[in-house]
Amino acid sequence: MYGNTSFGDEGLDPETLTADQRRQLERDLSLVAQHTRKLLPAEFVVGSDLTEGSDGPEATVAVRPPVGPVVSAGYTPEEADATITEDERTDLAQGLAASAALQVKQALSGSTSPTAR
Repeated sequence: MYGNTSFGDEGLDPETLTADQRRQLERDLSLVAQHTRKLLPAEFVVGSDLTEGSDGPEATVAVRPPVGPVVSAGYTPEEADATITEDERTDLAQGLAASAALQVKQALSGSTSPTAR
């Protein structure tokens, strides 16, 4: 699962990304967030962020479920021209959605009674 997982151990120098490369990475993150939103009900809040860390650019997509802790996946590109492929975007979105749904299930376990017996 991808909940609170960081991908890519080797980082870039913070100044490595050009404006176009940064926009492409932001676009890729936005697509992951958009796909994740489609997989979840409206009560789940999904967002993405690209920041400059000490080891270079740090990309994060996070889901805040209606109950339970936030689930996030981090990505640190190893190369300046690295993009998040369509298969990786789909995999990340599905993993985040599943992890967020599991957080809700775990947060609600035992607090509701069955509707039928």
